[in-house]
Order: sequence, then C-alpha cells, then structure tokens
Amino acid sequence: MFGWFTLPISGKGLAITSAIIAATTVVTYLVVKLNEAQRIIKVSYAKRVQGNRAYGGVGTILPVKLITAGVIPIIFAVAFLSVPQFVGKIMENNATPWIAELGKNLTVWFAQPGQSQTVTTDPINTYVYPLVYFLLIFAFTYFYTSVVFNAKEISENLQKQGGFIEKVRPGPQTEVYLKKIVSRLNLFGAFSLGLLALLPLFVERILGTSQLTIGGTGLLIVVSVALETLRQLESRALMVTYDQDY
Repeated sequence: MFGWFTLPISGKGLAITSAIIAATTVVTYLVVKLNEAQRIIKVSYAKRVQGNRAYGGVGTILPVKLITAGVIPIIFAVAFLSVPQFVGKIMENNATPWIAELGKNLTVWFAQPGQSQTVTTDPINTYVYPLVYFLLIFAFTYFYTSVVFNAKEISENLQKQGGFIEKVRPGPQTEVYLKKIVSRLNLFGAFSLGLLALLPLFVERILGTSQLTIGGTGLLIVVSVALETLRQLESRALMVTYDQDY
C-alpha cells in the first residue's frame, strides 16, 4: 500500500506480468526479423544490341528468403504427429498385452500439448514429442523449400535471359551456387522455425501451466498476415498516387 493507493495485484504478479509482456515483445520482434530476413543475390545482364537498340547492361537482385516455407512445415509436422496417438488409441483395446501396452505408450508419448493428464515423470514421455516435432519441422522445411525454390529452373531462366551472378558461370555452376545458398539458409531457418514452434512447450514447462493459447507459431502467422496486408495497402496507395499524377 502506498498511502491511499493500493495495487490491484501483488508485486510478484506484477513482475510476472511485466516479464511476459517483455518476452512477448522480444519474440514478436524476432519473428518479424525472421519472416523478413533474406539473402540478396545480385544478378547482372549482358548488354545486347538488336538493330539500333541496346538491351541489358543493367543489374537486378534475386531475393532468397531465410524461411521460404513459412509455417507450412509446422502444419505438416502437427498433422503427422497426430497419427501415432490415433493409432495408439486404437491399439489400446487390442487383446494382445504387448500391443495394448505399445498403444498406451504411443498415446502418452505423442500427447498433444495441453493434455496434461497424460504427462508423467518418465523422461521419455517428456522429450519424445518435442524431439520428433523438431525433427519433422526440420525435414519438412528442407522438403518444402526444395519444391518451391527450383534452382535448376531459375539458373536456366537466367541463362536464357542473359543474366549471370558475379563470379559464377551461367548454367550448372549457377544451379550449384543457388543450391548451396538455399541449403545454408535452410539450416538456420529450419533450426529457428523449430525453436519457434517449441517455444510454447518450453514456456509451459517453466510456468507450470498447460493453458498457453498462443506461441511462436501463432505469432508467425499473425506477423505474416499483417506484413502481407501492409504490402497490399502500400501497393494500392502507390497505384492510386500514380493514377492521380497521370
């Protein structure tokens, strides 16, 4: 109590609330940085002369995002992780003891976050789900990026258009160079995406609660949608300004 003024919450509660707000702000900032991070590759075009006109001789950029796959790997990982628990529930009713025991273990090991009734003191029940979750996100990040980012097609298009990357020969060497760049970005991007997805699990363990409703994945989705909406608004504003000027 400070004179006539009394705080509506205790000092401990105020400290915890402040820490949560600060942590949320920091995580949101990091999510924005991860979502917008990209490697800029400079592309030059050879000068060509056709008739009385000269083409090319200019430079442009080829942006490669750090997390090209976005939240798709997390969605795939969650979908795959729901299968073992579903199979386990079916196997629990089997007449064969070892099959029923295996089904019970699968149900416990792959329990979704928030199902606190399945959590036990056995370390394997604590770490199986997060470990498999992280590995699946890592694998799906590489898989989806390889589908979306076709290094061979990009290198062929650059070669056809007379474009080249400085100090890299057009054609196969450009393809190898792009694959190497994407592989390095994927290594850090997949690791960051996995940690971001596991963040709610870590926080729940620290706070001793299973009621955390939003985490890194939710923030990533919200940030992606918000940034895309801002880009659309800026693009629309530029078009309106251009129409008014002309």
